[in-house]
Amino acid sequence: MHWGCNTNSISTNKLQLSYPAHFPKPISSPPRNETTSAGVALGKRLFFDPKLSAKGQISCTSCHQPNLTFSDAQKFSFGHSGKALKRNTPPLFNLAWSETFFWDGGVKNLESLSFAALTNSDEMGSDLTLLSGQLNRDKNYRKAFNKAFGIDSVSSAYVSRALAQYMRTLISANAKYDSVQLALAQFSEVEMQGKIVFEQNCASCHSPPLFTDNKFHHNGIAQFYSAENLSLTTGRFRITRDSVDLGKYKTPSLRNLKYTAPYMHDGRFANLDEVLNHYQNLNASNQIQDSLVDNIKFSDSEKIALEAFLNSLNGGPIK
Repeated sequence: MHWGCNTNSISTNKLQLSYPAHFPKPISSPPRNETTSAGVALGKRLFFDPKLSAKGQISCTSCHQPNLTFSDAQKFSFGHSGKALKRNTPPLFNLAWSETFFWDGGVKNLESLSFAALTNSDEMGSDLTLLSGQLNRDKNYRKAFNKAFGIDSVSSAYVSRALAQYMRTLISANAKYDSVQLALAQFSEVEMQGKIVFEQNCASCHSPPLFTDNKFHHNGIAQFYSAENLSLTTGRFRITRDSVDLGKYKTPSLRNLKYTAPYMHDGRFANLDEVLNHYQNLNASNQIQDSLVDNIKFSDSEKIALEAFLNSLNGGPIK
């Protein structure tokens, strides 16, 4: 994607991440893992390679498919064990602006993100020592790691660093919304009406232009939460152990909703209409810690307009 003169750039060691002028500055790569062309190319190769899984049958793209903005259209994904995972697979884009990852924020940087998926017995089930040995026996991979990092022996740390470099380049900023911000297009009348409804009801959590505040909220989903349970279904509480965080999950971006159904951390809503119906009919609950119930109000006609605006946030597949 080229944004011409309306483009900011962040310089890394050898590679620039390009993003439009209405985007904030992304979080800088850590000094130990400056983004380079060689590192990104290696990370992409690893991302698509089933060798990273225990049985050599699935790759990162099995659950994060590029044509679906790196989601997979499933309520729950299935890893190498054949068991359904416990949370919906989030899409992967605009990660360079995120300070935490996963629905509960259990990982704080992209360099650590891959380890969970690689080693989880229900996901890729890989033994990192065996994986490193396998890659070291591949002369082409050894050459690629040497080019990217100047190392002669592959370790799992550099596998994750290369994957992180690739994932930082997955930028989604080519929706109609972005064209409007760059004065290259205009919203239709119904989209403009929807934008107003959005600003009144949704923008406090889904902040433009990324359409997430990268924070954690309880959005009124009916579910019993117990502080005695540290499972994946307790949300942010699993990380903080603070009861106020029971049932709070990270705000997902509203970009690319066309590609990322089903929605919510448990994939309970099959389509956008179901999501909007949920928010239109929120009822007070003693477990809702946020002010969503009081602040979200829109009519049926406003819901139609809101959906039109949300559709303006759909970009194309990310490469």
